Amino acid sequence: MKTAFTFPALLQSFFTERLMNQRQASPHTIASYRDTFRLLLQFAQNHLRKPPSQVTIEDLEAPFIGTFLDHLEKNRHNSVRSRNLRLTAILSFFRYIAFQQPEKSAHIQRVLAIPSKRHSRRLVGFLTPPEIDALLEAPDQKTWAGRRDHALLMLAIQTGLRLSELTSLRCQDIMLGTGAHVHCLGKGRKERCTPLTKQMALVLRSWMRERHGDRMDPVFPNARAGSLSSDGVRYLLAKHVAATQQKCPSLHKKRVSPHVLRHSTAMELLQAGVDRSVIALWLGHESVETTEIYLEANLALKEKILEKTRPLDAKTGRYRADDKLLNFLKNL
Repeated sequence: MKTAFTFPALLQSFFTERLMNQRQASPHTIASYRDTFRLLLQFAQNHLRKPPSQVTIEDLEAPFIGTFLDHLEKNRHNSVRSRNLRLTAILSFFRYIAFQQPEKSAHIQRVLAIPSKRHSRRLVGFLTPPEIDALLEAPDQKTWAGRRDHALLMLAIQTGLRLSELTSLRCQDIMLGTGAHVHCLGKGRKERCTPLTKQMALVLRSWMRERHGDRMDPVFPNARAGSLSSDGVRYLLAKHVAATQQKCPSLHKKRVSPHVLRHSTAMELLQAGVDRSVIALWLGHESVETTEIYLEANLALKEKILEKTRPLDAKTGRYRADDKLLNFLKNL
């Protein structure tokens, strides 16, 4: 067997050539794919009694991968969504080796035929305007950390930036002159500029003056002047949500994450009558269809539609089939 076509060599080439060089995948995608194969190789070591460096492509048959996916759900208690993400990484690798080893196409096609598992999709969670106001009042603005947290939460809610976009913001990304906006490099390496309201611009101007950082310094630093981590943002959000629950009992029933703040942005735009395509552009969605999840969760919008579909004052009657065949179909 040629060394270049061994499983270890192909896997390394998949990460360095396909993901990093050709596709220029984001660090988050690379980390997710890396973790998938770490789990797969650990599973193979336990079940095949082979060290990872001795695993072959032939060992990774469709039934074996199916067993691995079941293991993720049953033993590691992963959600169906996480299971499907792991499968996506594996299928991406097998599509890559299909070009490298076409003679194994039958084996590869059996793996590629593994379907994603269907799952129920919950309505997206979001905060109402009173809940947003209560959350923004939670940070103690008499302290440095409180002023930072207030500016961060307000920016997250007004712009709908993703968590990774918030933590990677640098001072040079905040433009507070005419046409105030924030610039970010989002998912899929797409650049976008999001305008700021006058109130948001005032809060940021005050914070940036106090922050007094260089161009490449993080907008929201931690206590050691480094960038706030994702876990750090989740921690401070959870802390302020817990404090807000005393004044706003409705938050007891909600699980508030940084992504829920992003959903709240979308719902405010939708309820204000902003078109779906504009909301998709605002949030950096790849497709307008992604924005449909907010339509499904917007009860107020559904009620407006219901108002428009109320029938005129007319006598209602029951449909009666006048044909034997139609009557048969009706009674099935």
